[in-house]
Amino acid sequence: MVKILAVTNQKGGVGKTTTAVNLSACLAALGQRVLMIDLDPQGNATTGCGVVKRVALPTVYQILIGRSTLAEALIHTDFGFDILPANRELAGAEVDLIEMDGREYRLRDALAPALNDYDFILMDCPPALNMLTVNGLVAAQAVMIPMQCEYYALEGLTDLVATLKKVRANLNSKLEIEGLLRTLFDPRSTLTQQVSGELVNHFGSKVYCTIIPRNVRLAEAPSYGKPVIAFDRVSKGAQAYMALAQEMLDRRDGIALSETEQGATQ
Repeated sequence: MVKILAVTNQKGGVGKTTTAVNLSACLAALGQRVLMIDLDPQGNATTGCGVVKRVALPTVYQILIGRSTLAEALIHTDFGFDILPANRELAGAEVDLIEMDGREYRLRDALAPALNDYDFILMDCPPALNMLTVNGLVAAQAVMIPMQCEYYALEGLTDLVATLKKVRANLNSKLEIEGLLRTLFDPRSTLTQQVSGELVNHFGSKVYCTIIPRNVRLAEAPSYGKPVIAFDRVSKGAQAYMALAQEMLDRRDGIALSETEQGATQ
C-alpha cells in the first residue's frame, strides 16, 4: 500500500524542501520505491535532485492542466527515486486551474494510475495555502509538518492545523497528520528545548523521535544538486535523515522505538 505524504507548512524556511529531497533519497537507499513531486514554482526540490529545471519538460504544471500524463513527466534521478519536476511556469497553474472542473482533484486523479508503482509518494508543497497546496493536500493521505522549535513556529502550526481541518471537512476526509518533524534543531538553545517539549506534550506520538539538526553539509548539498547522503554520507544531517526514513518504515510496520532508541535519535 503506497503512503502519500504532503510535506507542508505555511511558514517558509523550515526545511520542507530539504526534508522532501533527503527523505526521498534515504527511503530509496533503504529499498523503497519513491516518487517525489515538486509542487513549488521555485523548483528548489527539482534542482536539489540534480535536474536542470529550465529544461525540465513536461513538468507537474502540464500534468495539472491536462497536457501531459504522469508517465511522460517522470524523471528518474541518479539517487534511486523518481521526481515530477517543477519550474517557474508552475506559478501560472493558479490562473489556469480557476476555470477547470474539479480543480482541487487534478493531482489526485493524475496520480491514480501509478499508485501501485511506489511505496512512498512525497510532495514538496509551497509555503502558502494556494491551489497547488490544496491539490497536494487532496491527493495526500497525511501530512508531514517540518518545523523549527521557535515561538513563531507554534503560531504557524495553529494556523496550519486549522487549515487541515477545513480541507478534511470539505475536500479530503481521510487527511490526517502523519507527524511533526523538528528541523534546524539547536540543542544549546533553551527556547528550542522548551518549544520541543511543548510539541511532545501536546502532540505526543505525532512528533517524530528523530530530530534534524542544523548542519552545514545539509545546507551545502543542494548547490551540488545532490541529497546529503550522496554528498556527505557520514554527516550529521545525512545520519538524521536516514534515521527518519527508518523511523517511518518502523511506524508503517508497527514497530515502536524503545525509550533508549528514542534518546539516541536526539
